Amino acid sequence: MKKFIVLYHAPKGAVEKMAEVNPNSEEAKKGMEEWMEWAKKIGTGLVDLGTPLGNGQKVTREGVSPSTRGVVGYSILQAENMDQAVAMLKDHPHLKWMDSCEVEVHESMPLPGM
Repeated sequence: MKKFIVLYHAPKGAVEKMAEVNPNSEEAKKGMEEWMEWAKKIGTGLVDLGTPLGNGQKVTREGVSPSTRGVVGYSILQAENMDQAVAMLKDHPHLKWMDSCEVEVHESMPLPGM
């Protein structure tokens, strides 16, 4: 099995909306129910549900600045190939959150010589 890193992207407005929601509210609980249903459907293909991400920083030789990429979370999947990993993301609850939300998936490649 191969591992795949899933990155969740959302526009600034979605991040601001998420920050305003009380994590113990009915709205938050309903949103998490959809994620838990997705996780159950994926079963052993889900290695790590992940967490929300925030305060991203871009680090370059020139210095550090706030990230503008809109990465708001991650998950780790395992699958035989990219097609299978992508199929696991069909109808993902993140894609239903706001129109401009996106999910990006990358295959975790082995380190040379390891």
